[in-house]
Amino acid sequence: MLKTFRTIIRRDLLLAMRRPADVLTALAFFVLVVSLFPLGVGPEPALLKTIAPGVIWVAALLASMLGLPRMFAADHADGTLEQMLLSAAPLSALVVAKVIAHWLVSGLPLVVVSPVLAIQYGLDAQSLIVLVLTLLIGTPVLSFIGAIGTALTLGLRAAGVLLSLLVLPLYVPVLILGTGAVDMMSAGMSSQAHFLLIGALLVLTAAFAPWAAAAALRISAE
Repeated sequence: MLKTFRTIIRRDLLLAMRRPADVLTALAFFVLVVSLFPLGVGPEPALLKTIAPGVIWVAALLASMLGLPRMFAADHADGTLEQMLLSAAPLSALVVAKVIAHWLVSGLPLVVVSPVLAIQYGLDAQSLIVLVLTLLIGTPVLSFIGAIGTALTLGLRAAGVLLSLLVLPLYVPVLILGTGAVDMMSAGMSSQAHFLLIGALLVLTAAFAPWAAAAALRISAE
């Protein structure tokens, strides 16, 4: 099972490297959205510092959604999904491998770039660290939740619209906690409670999302 797990991650990463445009599109979207807001709202430092967590988190949320339809679409089209269903390894474990690969391609680059983009908003060093940490913990939650929505809408017409309607309401708690942690740190208060809640969401989604996505994939394959 571990060999299959590693093989799926390596395969998805290799496929992403062969299609760099898919990865760069989400990253470019994130960079453009975060960079354009200061130009639109003006150079007021206090205002920029106030809106920074919300802007960066919303941009990261939307950018991560751009790659969701590709999580299972290629496997569904070329018959790999049927082989995964027939594999001796649990389908939920294979879903976890797909989610990890998706996060490495779609989520991790956003986390790496976010400190550079946040500098233009005038965030202090502590708030900047909290922002990066919340993105590091929160973006995997987005990938796990997105896996459920992607599996449910696999092969359907207007799947992108349905996917947005399914996952966006579930993304709201992560968005609120992520921005709230940075706001608390900027106000000189502890953000530990927000980190604990985001961590709890990560554990919860990591435990139940693969099982739900696997069940949805079996329905879609039928």
